Amino acid sequence: MSVTTAPQARLRGRSPVILFSVVAAIGGFLFGFDTAIINGAVDPIEESFHLTSVGIGVVVSITLFGAAVGAFSTGWIADRIGRPRVMLIAAIVFAVSAVGCGLSTGLWDLSLWRLLIGVSVGAVTVIGPLYISEIAPAHIRGRLSSLQQMAIVLGIFAALLSDASIAAALAGADALRFLGLPAWRWMFIAGVVPAVIYGFASFLVPESPRYLVARGRDAAAQRVLQRLENESADASATKVREIRATLDSTTRPRFSDLLSPRTGFLPIVWVGIALAALQSLVGIDVIFYYSTSLWQSVGFSESASFGLSVFSSVVNVIATVVAILLIDRVGRRRLLLIGSAGMFVSLVVVAVGFSTATTVDGALVLGGTWGVLTLIGANVFVVAFAISWGPVVWVLLGEMFPNRIRGIALSLAATANWTCEVILNLTFPTLRDISLPGSYAIYAAMALISWFVVYFGVRETRDRELEDMTASVSASAVRSRRIVKRRPAAR
Repeated sequence: MSVTTAPQARLRGRSPVILFSVVAAIGGFLFGFDTAIINGAVDPIEESFHLTSVGIGVVVSITLFGAAVGAFSTGWIADRIGRPRVMLIAAIVFAVSAVGCGLSTGLWDLSLWRLLIGVSVGAVTVIGPLYISEIAPAHIRGRLSSLQQMAIVLGIFAALLSDASIAAALAGADALRFLGLPAWRWMFIAGVVPAVIYGFASFLVPESPRYLVARGRDAAAQRVLQRLENESADASATKVREIRATLDSTTRPRFSDLLSPRTGFLPIVWVGIALAALQSLVGIDVIFYYSTSLWQSVGFSESASFGLSVFSSVVNVIATVVAILLIDRVGRRRLLLIGSAGMFVSLVVVAVGFSTATTVDGALVLGGTWGVLTLIGANVFVVAFAISWGPVVWVLLGEMFPNRIRGIALSLAATANWTCEVILNLTFPTLRDISLPGSYAIYAAMALISWFVVYFGVRETRDRELEDMTASVSASAVRSRRIVKRRPAAR
């Protein structure tokens, strides 16, 4: 009897943590939904507003520029007003901007609303991993932190499915009108629904205990820990003391805390920046933001292109579920290495496949054996990314930094991620026009580089408490300072 009831008791004891992690991950759903929703609207926007390839690149990538701004500022803001309040503000901006995009009249106001959506997207990419990592026990932190990526891919899937459904219901993305608006405008307005849910849900979550300790509110942190982990008062008090030992309550986190006299940033910060940047530079956004337009450009019909985009999204969701099951068993580092190898091989296949496309009546056609292989390669790339670099990078960024600098270090890494996404999405339309296979060859090279970064720079964090990460990094920092101090004497 005890064998069967013990796991159930542990599950009930962890249920508040799971619930609050799911709520925090709703921001990831909005991230996926509001960034991928542009997929089905790219061509009608281009026609309605008479945009060039540069103009459509701006409409797509300006959200990512806003995300870089939002990511850079969120850690600092969250350390001052708290995690749940940031979630609420992001939800409000999401809802207002979704309506603004749907009612836009031209390039400039559409770009402004997309920029504001991006600021909120950047905020949730920081606040989700940050909050979940700070409330989750070490042995399930990987799975709970992966909920953020699961929510992102579900948001992408929901966006693509919503686009396809609206387009089908109204006979085309820019055809029939409902309440005076064409289908592509309703694609944007649909984003109000998850934004409202996220806003209301933000009132349900307690403040992070590590934030409370940093603000000198130890008693409140102890109550939250008791609520989260169903622990005794003595156990939660001990945990608060452990957290306190890794923090300096006399000063607030500053950007200068990330700096090193030898390398510019602390080595752990450089690794975080590299991971975040490469997650974008391998080209996953091209699959989800441009895939409908991309498949049409090589000869598929609009309906078939929508179907292929939705199929890739389903593959993404299934692979992310696999990642959640594996991350606390296989480990972060091993999954990243496997994913890098898989992405490299599949991207090479896609690049070669697109190089075989022929021109028929002025349009590219991808057919025959290489047409099938290219479709397979694109979906293998999605799988390789989804079981590794998709969820694992955000898990690592939420747990690899010391307590004191976690918020601002995660913000800096997320800023690098979004800056690279701006570059990727701004350049892809032009690169596609110059050489479609060449663009995928570049992404393959990034995947190869990612393998070496993980192999030489990433340490395993599975089953380690956040305070243990702080101790190891602090020891490295002490050794670094000793080396610097010895140098003048050596001369």
